[in-house]
Amino acid sequence: MRRLLPAPARPGAGPGPGRRPWRGRMIRRSGPAPAPADLVAAAASAAAAVVEPPPRIPDPAAAAFFDVDNTLMRGASIYHFARGLAARKMFGPQDLVRLGWGQLAFRLRGLENTEHIDSARQAALAFVAGHQVADIVALGEEIYDDTMADRVWAGARELTRRHLEAGQRVWLVTATPVELANIIARRLGLTGALGTVAESCDGVYTGRLAGGLLHGEAKAAAVLALAQREHLDLARCSAYSDSANDLPMLRLVGHPHVVNADPELRAVAREQGWPVHDFRSGRRATTLALPAAAGAGAVAGGVAAGLAIRRRRAAG
Repeated sequence: MRRLLPAPARPGAGPGPGRRPWRGRMIRRSGPAPAPADLVAAAASAAAAVVEPPPRIPDPAAAAFFDVDNTLMRGASIYHFARGLAARKMFGPQDLVRLGWGQLAFRLRGLENTEHIDSARQAALAFVAGHQVADIVALGEEIYDDTMADRVWAGARELTRRHLEAGQRVWLVTATPVELANIIARRLGLTGALGTVAESCDGVYTGRLAGGLLHGEAKAAAVLALAQREHLDLARCSAYSDSANDLPMLRLVGHPHVVNADPELRAVAREQGWPVHDFRSGRRATTLALPAAAGAGAVAGGVAAGLAIRRRRAAG
């Protein structure tokens, strides 16, 4: 069946059997309202977030939200995934060089080019259409081990550990495809992930996104939707990011932090008195991921891998 968004609640409807009403405090948001596509992307991401039955935790109303690229992991996760594809001769060298220029700028300047990121992912969707989501499972797990696990910042991993030890849930929030985000979250022992959702029907990618990229305002809307679903008190939650593009998410929570910040975000943090973390000291990031789970059902990098699979089949 086609993966659909959950139907909106009827006016006056209760929270459902076994669910208590959401009583978390809200923080007033500033800035323009999210665009309709952002709201659709946010709702899709929150609906797609896989939540294991939570253990009894001492602080269920508080959580932490982490951006991935250049916050939790050195560089862009989608590029590291592409490197894994290239090593397996499933990604053309010209494609990797083109991605490499963007990755180099990202690492040296800490800047995201939203337009380039969006156009690259949107173009790749055309190659995803018609491919089985399940075909990417083993590939994503293997590539994470080979090219991504050792890119995790040791300091950022320590921040996630502190929240977990305090009895708080920890979520990734990223424009990276949700399948890849789920692998990263699971390997690091985190609660779950919010990511960009590629539409699928009967386990096959349709070549369309559910709304758009989870980026900017869409991230904040996804966090808000998840908070309502999981009964989180946003005033007691934390968020971490390196980019000024994530200011809507940072301003949504009571405890914003900046990590490896770009110049614009660093200036905002200085003005607001937000905590600043910088792990770009030249030291190698430490591999802090859990071992691969046998038979794991997570799917990595649907967009990039769909592109690679089609090219491999065309070459064969």
